Amino acid sequence: MISMILIGTMNLTRTRDRGSFYCPTCRTSNSYRLRARRPFLTLYFIPTVPIGGAEEFVQCDGCRSTWDITVLEMNRKQHEAILEGQYKEEVTRACVLVALADDYVSETEVDVLLDVSERWLDWPMEREELGHLCSVARENKINATNYVLTTSRRWSQSQKRQALQAMFLVASAEGEMGEKQIQILSELRTLLEMTEAEYAEAIEEAISQA
Repeated sequence: MISMILIGTMNLTRTRDRGSFYCPTCRTSNSYRLRARRPFLTLYFIPTVPIGGAEEFVQCDGCRSTWDITVLEMNRKQHEAILEGQYKEEVTRACVLVALADDYVSETEVDVLLDVSERWLDWPMEREELGHLCSVARENKINATNYVLTTSRRWSQSQKRQALQAMFLVASAEGEMGEKQIQILSELRTLLEMTEAEYAEAIEEAISQA
């Protein structure tokens, strides 16, 4: 009788250290575990021989998010600066997608996009950079509402308000919005978890400061 030898692989994860750090997800100080994941060859489901180097990562005890170990080298101010830059870039991309909703970006929309990025978001761009963003968005056929749904989960309420205002200014750049842009704006209230009053107030403020 021939017996079957069961050979496979599995990852073993161990905690190597503990401490406290500033978690970018929780946005507050929290405890963490420094963990190491290493692949092993298994014989009859029993790990026997390591077949690769250990991969270290940091896991927050609060939100369970995992990070590269370099997260331990950064302080709160550095993290917040990175997150703020990420937010501004995401809103700029969202504004580009709103402008592209009708498959065309006019010269007026380009001017408003540049103005919004510099004056509203404090994230100035050159026309060449904006043109690149438009080309990438067009080539990848990214949907504006899907993009906002994904990225806005990490935005604060004040950031959501500012993002809505920026997207509204771009959508209304020509004075009259297209059908697709109207639809996007109507969906944003729900996506950004705003009440009707908060939504209307944000739009009115954007109009008054445009």
